[in-house]
Amino acid sequence: MGRGKLRIYLGAAPGVGKTYAMLSEAHRRVERGADCVVGFVEHHGRPRTEVMLHGLDQVPRRALSYRGAGFTEMDVDAVLARRPAIALVDELAHTNVPGSRNAKRWQDVEELLRAGIDVVTTVNIQHLESLGDVVETITGVRQRETVPDEVVRRADQIELVDMSPQALRRRMAHGNIYKPDKVDAALSNYFRPGNLTALRELALLWVADRADEYLQQYRGEHGIRSTWQARERIVVGLTGGPEGRTLIRRAARLAEKGAGGEVLAVYIARSDGLTAASPKELAVQRTLVEDLGGTFHHVIGDNVPDALLAFARGVNATQIVLGSSRRKAWQYVFGPGVGAGVARDSGPDLDVHIVTHEHVAKGRGLPVVRSAARLGRTRIIAGWVVGVVFPVLLAVLLTHVDADLGLANDMLLFLSLTVAAALLGGLFPALASAAVGSLLLNYFFAPPLHRFTVSDPKNIVAIAVFFGVAVSVASVVDLAARRTHQAARLRAESEILSFLAGSVLRGEHTLDALLERVRETFAMESVALLERAGDVEPWKPAGSVGPSPVTRPEDADVDMPIGDHMALALSGRVLPAEDRRVLGAFAAQAVVVLDRQRLVGEAEEARRLAEGNRIRTALLAAVSHDLRTPLASIKASVSSLRSDDVEWSEEDRAELLEGIEDGADRLDHLVGNLLDMSRLQTGTVTPLIREIDLDEVVPMALGGVPEDSVVLDVPESLPMVAVDPGLLERTVANVVENAVKYSPPGEPVLVAASFLGDRVEVRVVDRGPGVPDEAKDRIFAPFQRHGDAPRGAGVGLGLAVARGFAEAMDGTLAAEDTPGGGLTMVLTLRAVTRDRTPPHVTVDGEDRPGPADLEPIRQKAGPQ
Repeated sequence: MGRGKLRIYLGAAPGVGKTYAMLSEAHRRVERGADCVVGFVEHHGRPRTEVMLHGLDQVPRRALSYRGAGFTEMDVDAVLARRPAIALVDELAHTNVPGSRNAKRWQDVEELLRAGIDVVTTVNIQHLESLGDVVETITGVRQRETVPDEVVRRADQIELVDMSPQALRRRMAHGNIYKPDKVDAALSNYFRPGNLTALRELALLWVADRADEYLQQYRGEHGIRSTWQARERIVVGLTGGPEGRTLIRRAARLAEKGAGGEVLAVYIARSDGLTAASPKELAVQRTLVEDLGGTFHHVIGDNVPDALLAFARGVNATQIVLGSSRRKAWQYVFGPGVGAGVARDSGPDLDVHIVTHEHVAKGRGLPVVRSAARLGRTRIIAGWVVGVVFPVLLAVLLTHVDADLGLANDMLLFLSLTVAAALLGGLFPALASAAVGSLLLNYFFAPPLHRFTVSDPKNIVAIAVFFGVAVSVASVVDLAARRTHQAARLRAESEILSFLAGSVLRGEHTLDALLERVRETFAMESVALLERAGDVEPWKPAGSVGPSPVTRPEDADVDMPIGDHMALALSGRVLPAEDRRVLGAFAAQAVVVLDRQRLVGEAEEARRLAEGNRIRTALLAAVSHDLRTPLASIKASVSSLRSDDVEWSEEDRAELLEGIEDGADRLDHLVGNLLDMSRLQTGTVTPLIREIDLDEVVPMALGGVPEDSVVLDVPESLPMVAVDPGLLERTVANVVENAVKYSPPGEPVLVAASFLGDRVEVRVVDRGPGVPDEAKDRIFAPFQRHGDAPRGAGVGLGLAVARGFAEAMDGTLAAEDTPGGGLTMVLTLRAVTRDRTPPHVTVDGEDRPGPADLEPIRQKAGPQ
């Protein structure tokens, strides 16, 4: 009996309709005559989903009792006894009630599959185990019910059930997902547009990767080597030369012409570790391709065209971009070149673009090869001794031994000394050993003896072969030693340059840290970055590390010019020439870091000046109008009361005094906001944080608004918050006063608090005209009033002060749309969390949360 097939409807978010889609698929299969049953489907009280269950054969659920409560789960034994062709099993990540056959529902599904039953199931993207931390960061809710990614990846079919965030929120607002009394809370918490957009992107990316895995698996199983142009993948062949930047930019433009285009830059290095490429240039090109959204790859291969084509076909590339050859005309006698080879063997499935550039036919240059490996003086002396002295001693020894070993054995003994000389001292001691050994063999062991002549032609060939073999062995051993040394050096250089390239992308190094890195890398005493304004101006240090850094490049042991007016000066020792290549990369990075620091400083200074100018201008406007208005009212009322030619009644006097009092209150409020804003601007707000209950502070903040204008909903079960009570009261008061000001008559403002993750949210909901998305941040700027607010409504500091106080208490204040119209201010505060872990039960030696404890988690996480 074969294994059943698994089909999964993967939901981008709760409520997108995956259960409805699964039931629709079941009806289609039943109409085609398939034996399809419902093993377990939860409709969550949604009428449309419940209707879809009609007409489908349902296996009775198994009733279980736990902690005095009744629950139902899928009856796996009943489904196995029924043996349908297809079973519908909802909520793959569900945790079964203790006492069930398996701990998790996906384990139940595995049993059905092993029994040969096809299973159609559902799961949301947030329940994948690998995405748990990401989802918690986005939504603030930890998903305790998860399913291993491998279970989902093994599915025979995965269908994404998707919906735009706006459409899903409309479905929620219409009551198609939750009951009406839960809609506002859901829309304001889990079902925020940002949360839904992030979950949707996670689902699309995960399914896209899975589709690519299916494609690669299919191509591998069917031995398909040709390119399938499902998406544009452009491979850029790099040589490490200066033309690489042009090729990368051209490839990026080609990728932009096709939707979803991808750029892959690849450098083919020889397997022996030797290269003529510039590590500095490769690091620059790597940074460029990553900045343009592509990827950089380093591939080993002795045959560059074959390696490049193999890489391109391996990644299912559609195009290859190469540069015109930099070789001169006479160099083509050695072969047609990489571009011609790739174009010849690419076949019809790969397009090859040959891009011209300014370095065409200007020569590629040759790699610098050292004449000898760094073997050390002792080893070189030992090599000369073994190569020159030991053959003489060996000849003396053999001439005084009575046993005749034969010329062939004598040659092998001398050849062993040549090999030993090569291993110890390198090429030249080995060549000397071969020459000395040949002469000694001729003189002492080849007839006629003691003469530099050879009578037997066979001996001439033997001695010649001995010399050739000795020279060949010496050359191979020396070449291996040199290449080992060069490969090790290039590896060290590549690691350093890779570090520099990464630091450029991350922007994580300060200038002093980079200079300290230079000092450690090259074992220097001090390093200084010097600059001057002009050719005749004195040098000034832009940064330095180490004791007694030099003040002029002329005084340094090593100086690396950077342009006309900057230089990197090192003191301590003289560097070899090959180290200057890496030093040049460090110098270029130092200039980038210095420029970045200065630009950041200039930008911050410009921002500060602009903010100061804006605030001064706004303050003048406020003082000239908003403060003068209540002053004018007060002065008019006082002048009227002091007038002797008018007899005021008691009602008139009371009205004038009330006007004076209102004007004074307005002045007090405006001046208080101005002083608070000044404290925030100068950074003198020092909150005194302590633990307190919200219901002790929020009611006190409502004293400045009419009693019937606010509806308060602050549950006593909320955890305490860590705040400054005075700042919190002022923050809530400003936000509530603003909401009351813009609410229509008869529509009270709702002030509600709730607990989410490790935060407590205070939501101030009004039904006023609302604020468009592009203006939601501007309303928190000082001296800003939205729309056509009257000039007498204040100077526009209330929300700016409220946000400043909230951030001073490690909180946030943001604006959201109110479902149905209006504006909701969300004040988020840090909760003082206690141990809120739900009780656990032990089943089969494993600790798991009980079902009664899982219910509030399900309600917070949303429907399955």
